[in-house]
Amino acid sequence: MLMRTDPFRELDRLAQQLTGVTGTWSRPSAMPMDAYREGEEYVISLDLPGVAKDAIDVDVERNMLTVRAERRPAAKPDGVVMELSERPLGAFSRQLVLADTLDTERIRADYEAGVLTLRIPIAERAKPRKVAIGGGSAHQQIST
Repeated sequence: MLMRTDPFRELDRLAQQLTGVTGTWSRPSAMPMDAYREGEEYVISLDLPGVAKDAIDVDVERNMLTVRAERRPAAKPDGVVMELSERPLGAFSRQLVLADTLDTERIRADYEAGVLTLRIPIAERAKPRKVAIGGGSAHQQIST
């Protein structure tokens, strides 16, 4: 139902984990996701812990789904000295090419407990259907 658009995304993610470099708007970090079919919908779940709902942007243009988010540093009172900071900050992005069999006009998005869940209905034209078999009148012989 979807195709990966960047074969090097996984290598970038591993490099970011090893170096500790966080995402920027010009080079955002990837966000982990699951994608599966559930009945008549395709479901995509993206992990965005600690990201405010208003810092998430979901766009669809033709069959390209783009999810962008930003986790900003929390405000700290004066005099606080950070001793350890492992939680990634910065920009996150994921682009997916959706199959023509999905109805991109009716995507629903929910955000709960740090997980963005997108539900995309399977398009009616992609669902299995019976084909009626007609009589032989369409193939009448022409006499000369």
